[in-house]
Amino acid sequence: MSNAPRLTALDALHRSLGATMTDFAGWDMPLRYGSERDEHNAVRTKAGLFDLSHMGEITVTGPQAAGLLDYALVGNIGSVAVGRARYTMICQEDGGIVDDLIVYRLGETEYMVVANAGNAQIVLDALTERAAGFDAEVRDDRDAYALIAVQGPQSPGILKSLTDADLDGLKYYAGLPGTVADVPALIARTGYTGEDGFELFVEPQHAEKLWQALTEAGAPVGLIPCGLSCRDTLRLEAGMPLYGHELTTALTPFDAGLGRVVKFEKAGDFVGRDALRAAAERAETNPPRKLVGLIAEGRRVPRAGMNVVADGRVIGEVTSGAPSPTLGKPIAIAYVDAAHAAPGTPGVGIDVRGTHEPYEVVALPFYKRQK
Repeated sequence: MSNAPRLTALDALHRSLGATMTDFAGWDMPLRYGSERDEHNAVRTKAGLFDLSHMGEITVTGPQAAGLLDYALVGNIGSVAVGRARYTMICQEDGGIVDDLIVYRLGETEYMVVANAGNAQIVLDALTERAAGFDAEVRDDRDAYALIAVQGPQSPGILKSLTDADLDGLKYYAGLPGTVADVPALIARTGYTGEDGFELFVEPQHAEKLWQALTEAGAPVGLIPCGLSCRDTLRLEAGMPLYGHELTTALTPFDAGLGRVVKFEKAGDFVGRDALRAAAERAETNPPRKLVGLIAEGRRVPRAGMNVVADGRVIGEVTSGAPSPTLGKPIAIAYVDAAHAAPGTPGVGIDVRGTHEPYEVVALPFYKRQK
């Protein structure tokens, strides 16, 4: 079995654009094309174009597809209307988070589950195992799709110039089939940047044509290609969790402040229900640590794994940190003891290589776009 990274359908195109490539979850992906700051700012003020073909698409079909997903995942998937999508999670029996997911309901008995690249095989295996006894089929469709995202305030106008699909009627977390630049696509109003935008699921053979069409349509309004590096600073500013950082099997959705995705009211049992019920009660009465935002007073950049400190002792740990181009300061997301989690709590800092750097505790997200 080869250990060479997998290549997306746009690999040659990224290289022709001079992208700096990196191995990400077993895929060769563009890290940046030029300046990370310029790419970040383009998405915040104009538009950015991303190749997200490393994400894992899993199709679930059959008369009991909804029942299977309601059992396998923590959300109420059966209540999702055709053409809509839902953010949810798949958990272990002990409540630990296996992955966070977006589930699209494509038809009455057809769903597409989109998993993170590094967890796609694990999620596929778990869904396949949990499908036992359900009249439903779980299919690995990772090779059936390329995924291109256009994100930023100019993205609706760019896309409108290439499709006659009803984008004005397309709500956030909804998807509809259409054609973009004559390419058949599932057009989803979803994203991971904190901006308005779209994710376009297409056959790999059409990916290059679509990318070029979007590039040409977007050039007059400042669209540029964007890599994984700015994707991380964008999602960090928007307070969006990243699996392996804010979310792990050692944490439940309630630990991550995302208990709202767990739907105890749905009919029937689901994997992890009892453990998650206990976690919900713990979070209410005696929360372990809470997820907060931290904004630097100085210039030193925090990184995942660094200790959060107060009164000379460790009170938490940074899960993600980076310079924020929008705020102009370093920022971090961290789990901290509940006693220090309130915005404005004094005396909190991060131990940056032996130095206590002062930080302000804030509520997430750091950035919210103006509607």
